Amino acid sequence: MTSGTRAQARERIDFLVAEIGRHDRLYHLEDRPEISDAEYDRLLRELRALEEEHPELARPDSPTRRVGAPPAEGFASVRHRLPMLSLDNAMDLAELVAFDERVRRLLETPGSLAYVGEPKLDGASLELVYEGGALAVGATRGDGRVGEDVTANLRRSPSIPLALRPGKRPVPELVSVRGEVVLPVARFERLNAARLERGEEPFANPRNAAAGALRQLHDIDVARLRALEFRAWAIGDGLPAGVGRQSEALRALADWGFAVSPEWELCAGVQAVIAYHERLLRRRHELGIEIDGTVVKVDRLDQQRELGELSRSPRWAIAFKFPPQQENTRVLAIAAQVGRTGALTPVARLEPVRVGGVTVSSASLHNQDEVDRKDVRVGDTVVVQRAGDVIPQIVAVVKGKRPAGARPWRLPAHCPVCGSATQRLEGEAVTRCPNLDCPAQLKNNLRHLAGRGALDIEGLGEKRIDQLVEQGLVTRLSDVFRLDAATLAGLDRMGEKSAANLVASLERAKGTTLARFLLALAPRHVGEGVAELLAAHFGDLDPLLGASQEELEAVPGVGPIIAESVARFFADPRNAGEVKRLRELGVRWPRRAPAARVGDRLAGKTFVLTGTLAGMTRNEAKARIQQLGGKVTGSVSKKTSYLVAGAEPGSKLAAARELDIEVLDEAALARLLEP
Repeated sequence: MTSGTRAQARERIDFLVAEIGRHDRLYHLEDRPEISDAEYDRLLRELRALEEEHPELARPDSPTRRVGAPPAEGFASVRHRLPMLSLDNAMDLAELVAFDERVRRLLETPGSLAYVGEPKLDGASLELVYEGGALAVGATRGDGRVGEDVTANLRRSPSIPLALRPGKRPVPELVSVRGEVVLPVARFERLNAARLERGEEPFANPRNAAAGALRQLHDIDVARLRALEFRAWAIGDGLPAGVGRQSEALRALADWGFAVSPEWELCAGVQAVIAYHERLLRRRHELGIEIDGTVVKVDRLDQQRELGELSRSPRWAIAFKFPPQQENTRVLAIAAQVGRTGALTPVARLEPVRVGGVTVSSASLHNQDEVDRKDVRVGDTVVVQRAGDVIPQIVAVVKGKRPAGARPWRLPAHCPVCGSATQRLEGEAVTRCPNLDCPAQLKNNLRHLAGRGALDIEGLGEKRIDQLVEQGLVTRLSDVFRLDAATLAGLDRMGEKSAANLVASLERAKGTTLARFLLALAPRHVGEGVAELLAAHFGDLDPLLGASQEELEAVPGVGPIIAESVARFFADPRNAGEVKRLRELGVRWPRRAPAARVGDRLAGKTFVLTGTLAGMTRNEAKARIQQLGGKVTGSVSKKTSYLVAGAEPGSKLAAARELDIEVLDEAALARLLEP
């Protein structure tokens, strides 16, 4: 060994220890990983190989000797009754076979061994201690020896048994149970949808959301804690008499009332383990939870004790990893795409990379806020994953690899399809093209205009709209009212009778109401309820067209966001021109007297509507509440004054009761709305 080689090894070891330590802090303490799992594994394996080659250079603080991270400030510390070790990884078949050979050699067993295969859950590890059958303490893994006391948060999760039920195996006076807290994918998506609705930042992935839920100190997110699922996978201290195998321990845990991964199997030898792993890999998308491999454990507990542990991991178990679901790649370009609703979506074009067996070459960045939050720039090296193993997404930027001169990226000020000035309303995350006739959204706008709630044009369905737009017969909304029977009869599968029927339907649709016409134009945030409010308040279109944002905001039930949206929509010369053309082509409605103001009896009150109402539609109920100065929102929170519950109310009723919010039935609402 030359001094230069040794010096280079020392330098590389020092770098890897510092770099892996930094990534451990980001992953375990801050819940914002900066590199992919595969990249982290590569760094750790490189360090381990260098330490094996140069054992005299191995540092006492090496991450190869640690398990997780020390407890965070703000939580009491809990010393585990037995160490909670991590697992070594097998990245391919050869490494799994080598593990089997090593174990059989140490046990001096020439034949095959019995193993238990379990899904490797991608969550946060916990130890639960029960005394006298009741939950006493729940702690995170921490550094493997000392964890964080998160008992108070765990008591809010229905998946954590507060008391163990006696079963075939008696519950020991003191027993510690190990397992994983996961966030099922469907619940994760519902939580993120609710956060986006409230204007909050979405969680990056289920693992981060689950780990973060456990470590909340203030403003506890009860909904997230209730969404967690705890799956038990081992008994630590207090093993019951007669339990001599891991398979028996899993059955005992299920008997006591714990959720145990139903996918576990007893495998007779390494070939059976390989077959189990391949079946699990094929089924992983059906399981409803995130898993990233197979945990393989020697079944007999006496053999586990004989094999013992290393400083960081047991000799009797290994994690057989699935192909990486995260990888690093480079951003080649970012472009804005215009969707069918006019939303401008930034999309990153990536240097192609294999992620989970699929080549990924692009990923949506959703909106400008997401671009800013992740600070993604052209030329950046980024961590890419397939969300739910399907949709590619950028998890994080590797800032240390950013090229000099990389500039922040902004959405364009004008629509890249039609050139209209783009708009982003206050309080919204999405930037949009407001042009009704923008080719990128024309088909969607036509479908909306022809819908039952709007102009209700019978015979103008999705396939017919596709024909009309693709053949150039309709290039703007108003063009549908220029169509004649002769032109329509020339379309594929149309015929003279069908053409005549559609022309008659178009003629009938010209006679409508102001509310339906407003709904057909589809300004942002104008649904049936708001359209009725505006029509009732102004009586006709011209006063509405001339209204300022301040005048619109003065309409009961119309807040600043809706007022800004409507004012901007009609101020756009392209939209104003289209409204004029529609009127010239005969679209009309009866004028009515503007509605008298009915007061502000419900000012300051916030309502949430759920279930089916018998005497009125939910849009009618919403309009009447807003006319009285009340506010209607879509989700239950501490700010909700009343939940109006009709038939089949769903989960909002449970949320309201949990927050002690007054619940009104339809009769109580009617009394509240009486003059």
